[in-house]
Amino acid sequence: MTIKGQKFKTYSEELKLEAIRLHVEEKWTYRQINDHLGIQDKDRMRKYREQGEFGLLDQRGRRKEYLDQERYVQQLKREKNDMFSS
Repeated sequence: MTIKGQKFKTYSEELKLEAIRLHVEEKWTYRQINDHLGIQDKDRMRKYREQGEFGLLDQRGRRKEYLDQERYVQQLKREKNDMFSS
């Protein structure tokens, strides 16, 4: 659980990709990656397996530039339906 005012660690794109490469290609454990790179986020590996590189992006908030093409098309369809239903 997060604490009010808590600062979250942020990692560079290169560091995230290196951690994933070590885990997938070199078969490093999470503990080895943590000791070597200082990354303690197992969830990042799961997101990468499920969503590819899109899963590595910071998706907090509603950042439209992070929307992938399919979600963008769905949003446009909903807006179109809303316009014609009013």
